[in-house]
Amino acid sequence: MKKTSVFAATVALALALPSLASAQDAGTMTLGLGLGGVMPKSDNGDILGSTGLRIGDNVRPTVTFEYFIRDNLGIEVLGAWPFQHNIHADGMGKIGTTQHLPPVISLQYHFDTGSTLTPFVGAGINYTAFFDETAKGAVAGSDLDLSDSWGVALHAGLDYKISERAALRTDVRWIDIDSDVKLDGSKIGKAEIDPWVFGVSYVMSF
Repeated sequence: MKKTSVFAATVALALALPSLASAQDAGTMTLGLGLGGVMPKSDNGDILGSTGLRIGDNVRPTVTFEYFIRDNLGIEVLGAWPFQHNIHADGMGKIGTTQHLPPVISLQYHFDTGSTLTPFVGAGINYTAFFDETAKGAVAGSDLDLSDSWGVALHAGLDYKISERAALRTDVRWIDIDSDVKLDGSKIGKAEIDPWVFGVSYVMSF
């Protein structure tokens, strides 16, 4: 199934289920520990006018904190261990690596189904900070730089309640990440990363 179909199906399920009671009461806090896989879209733009750019996938530990400002409605902050990506250019092979931190703040609505399954949807803003860029291969020895990025972030997922205070979560995000690529201070293109982020986590309520 395509990544877009997975996201659409999750959102459709969440919107189709009725709200029977409060999934989370106002004032509740949750802490989630898990893994997130960042998978950039297949076409990441061009550099040097016509050379295609490809950004690799990566998986890292993640942490989320959510505070419910109203019943069912929470503000979530996503953090992660720095992701690392290989950068390839068509006809040139691997030209570099970079690390990034992509914190996201989202407003999320949790749908109570009256069962152990609680779907949710959310939207927010992402700030991606790139660092530790290293030029490789054909451009080794050059100064490679990727600019930081602001963008929207969409989120949908499903919690499976395993106790009064804990749940297992699967979720998917789409994040708008665009970064200017510079080599020795000169802009050579734009990386349109726009990844899907697939996650699994253990979520505790307080």
